[in-house]
Amino acid sequence: MQIFGVDIGGSGIKGAPVDLDRGDLAEERLKVLTPHPATPDGVADGVKQVVEHFGWTGPVGLTFPGVVTGGSTIRTAANVDKGWVDVDARALFTERLGGLPTTVVNDADAAGVAEMNFGAGRGRRGTVILLTFGTGIGSALFTDGELVPNTELGHLELQGHDAEKRASSKAKDDGELTWEHWARRVTKYLAHVEMLFSPELFIIGGGVSRKSEKFLHFIEGIQAEIVPAQLQNNAGIVGAAMRAAKDG
Repeated sequence: MQIFGVDIGGSGIKGAPVDLDRGDLAEERLKVLTPHPATPDGVADGVKQVVEHFGWTGPVGLTFPGVVTGGSTIRTAANVDKGWVDVDARALFTERLGGLPTTVVNDADAAGVAEMNFGAGRGRRGTVILLTFGTGIGSALFTDGELVPNTELGHLELQGHDAEKRASSKAKDDGELTWEHWARRVTKYLAHVEMLFSPELFIIGGGVSRKSEKFLHFIEGIQAEIVPAQLQNNAGIVGAAMRAAKDG
């Protein structure tokens, strides 16, 4: 069974058909740049470009980098245009895609669901937290495999700042930090999250998951097991498709 998944991020919009039996992309994904400013109309046009590239005519699952309620309504927009707040995203994307059925889910929640079913969290019980390090920091919290949606742990305060302003991969790039320096910031963030939730497992997702050998060995003093996401930066696409299949 195939469903189309789209992962909307602060820097890119990427999508592909997903093979839900394997939990992997059925075709090589297409990525377009997220427009700046990332307005609803601009992002919707980018999504349309990605979906039409594949000639797709079925249901589409989409992630969004913010709180999403009811599979549709956007409540926060930290790393995209503030005009997204209170938008009915499902209606917007369905209209822009010519009536195709759509479902919208928080980006980190989607990645987490994919990792729990097909990746690093498969079969894991207890408390598991996936953290995506990209333009911001997304989070997905699971207890015995059940998702607690829209946790937004990237906005915890760390040294007087939003954690994602200090420890996201964007913060690393903007500050031209070495992997070791950045890993020290990530360690402080993980210690704070661990103090609050006592997880058995941290899964590190986002684009940096492809480069885990550059920084994971610098992270010390965390009691929880720490592993990179197995689906890496495709987890959001797979999770979006899974949510669309569930809602369909």
